[in-house]
Amino acid sequence: MSGKNNIYPNKEGCPVEFTLDVIGGKWKGILFYHMIDGKKRFNEFRRICPSITQRMLTLQLRELEADGIVHREVYHQVPPKVEYSLTEFGRTLEPIVLQMKEWGESNRDVLESYRSSGLLKDQQK
Repeated sequence: MSGKNNIYPNKEGCPVEFTLDVIGGKWKGILFYHMIDGKKRFNEFRRICPSITQRMLTLQLRELEADGIVHREVYHQVPPKVEYSLTEFGRTLEPIVLQMKEWGESNRDVLESYRSSGLLKDQQK
């Protein structure tokens, strides 16, 4: 890949690392993916990702909001209603996340085969 060893005089660090910081980790990419098709409420995320804790969900959504990826809309009503959606800036990541989804669909079986065969463990010896 060309440009891999370039020095970034105005911004420090690798651009791939920067991008992964925004959507990487166990939950942010998943939450992002589920907002592609529209607004989601907090409890919808809890149903979609039942193993995420309430604290972690709150933290991940706040980080996405702080990075300008997600918009949090609070409706002043009883009971309170909050919806999360992608911002215009957040939508610029949509093709990347959809490409990751396609790669996962295409390569899941191959990767699971490698993992279950123990080939990786044998190569590390």
